[in-house]
Amino acid sequence: MPIKLGVNIDHIATLRQARKEVDPDPLAAARVCKTAGADLIVCHLRHDRRHIQDQDLMKLRKDGKFNLHVEMAATPEMVRIALKTKPDSVCLVPESPNEVTTQGGLNLRSGGNGLGKTIQKLKRGGIEVSLFVDPSAPAVRMAKALGADTVELCTSNYAKVFGGHKQNLELEQIELAAYLAHEMGLQLHAGHGLDYHNAGKVAAIPHMACLNIGFSIVSRAVFTGLRAAVTEMKKLLSSAR
Repeated sequence: MPIKLGVNIDHIATLRQARKEVDPDPLAAARVCKTAGADLIVCHLRHDRRHIQDQDLMKLRKDGKFNLHVEMAATPEMVRIALKTKPDSVCLVPESPNEVTTQGGLNLRSGGNGLGKTIQKLKRGGIEVSLFVDPSAPAVRMAKALGADTVELCTSNYAKVFGGHKQNLELEQIELAAYLAHEMGLQLHAGHGLDYHNAGKVAAIPHMACLNIGFSIVSRAVFTGLRAAVTEMKKLLSSAR
């Protein structure tokens, strides 16, 4: 199966929020990404609303032409919003008030702290649920036990050492977690820190279904335009198979 590309449009909203204006519009960006080959439109509704706003989510869902994938913390507020807007899928992620970006996978060591109930509530609402986890066997096993449909393996450590002597070790960790996820019947996604240089090796991992990429695409779009940036990434992932 061809690998899917989820394009995260958060930083389109980041640019808009710098001036609190109406442009650039995340909905318009999502339409461009879709026509350029994006399989999922990804956005992260944060507690502090630093980029994507509630109305952005509503507009994206109302458009109805996207496979909408929403990243969010597992809080009562975010669960209520998800059940109201009904995205196609959500990815539950850790979130800290002062972080610049997500720092790693969910802490599942203590059984997820009630995460299983949150997952079941979302699934009863007709929403597929992914968990953002570190690429380790215990995390993948716990995600399965909690009832997740999908795991998204955090690739930040791999991205940080890409081109260095630790690259193969980090890639091996992702590969091993990917095989385990597949054996356990979980859908397999990956993302965080992936760009035009390092994404190909992750895309080539057997059973990898989707890579979710945002910052590097939006950064490339500053120079090439959004349509060209998405098209280039889609071709890169396709050629990795």
